[in-house]
Amino acid sequence: MSEVRLSVEPRTEFGKGAARRTRRAGKIPAVLYGHGSDPRHFALPAIEFARVVRENGSNAVITLDLEGSIELALTKTIVVHPLKNYIEHVDLLVVKRGEKIIVDVPVVVTGNPGPGGLVNQDVDTLQVEVEALHIPEQFEVSIEGLEIGSQVLASQVQLPEGATLVTDPESLVVAVNEPQREEADDDAESGTESAEAAE
Repeated sequence: MSEVRLSVEPRTEFGKGAARRTRRAGKIPAVLYGHGSDPRHFALPAIEFARVVRENGSNAVITLDLEGSIELALTKTIVVHPLKNYIEHVDLLVVKRGEKIIVDVPVVVTGNPGPGGLVNQDVDTLQVEVEALHIPEQFEVSIEGLEIGSQVLASQVQLPEGATLVTDPESLVVAVNEPQREEADDDAESGTESAEAAE
């Protein structure tokens, strides 16, 4: 994951009105916390931050330049407006180089199962402990050619070197099942018909 640098401005006004003014100015209200320091409030440049998330995923690590003070931060929470789809607020966590942190990494299923198989993905993310500057963007799980009845557990997902699985190793990630048959419905209908005929 590439390291990204953003210049940010301190925020001195708080509340809904202040947040609206910040967003109207093309910035996102944000808070940085962690490592025993007091939370720091600032404004992120909206377009640049959206690009960082698009290119680096929701676990983006950013180098923040806050009036000459440099901090390394992990994107922890992104609050998106439910209707208008713009970023309302961001929480960031202070991280240090070489430090290991626990993050949720998306799971992406690739490939097609064997004939007749129906794919059920049980989990969308896996929790791993990994160095802050080496967070994988996603884990790929291939189901290419897997037969009906096949399962992939969390312990079977290949992790990059240095990453440790935190999710229960026995958690079911994806399964290839047999499709539900429509014959059962047909049997029920024919049973009703014969009951009516008997009357």
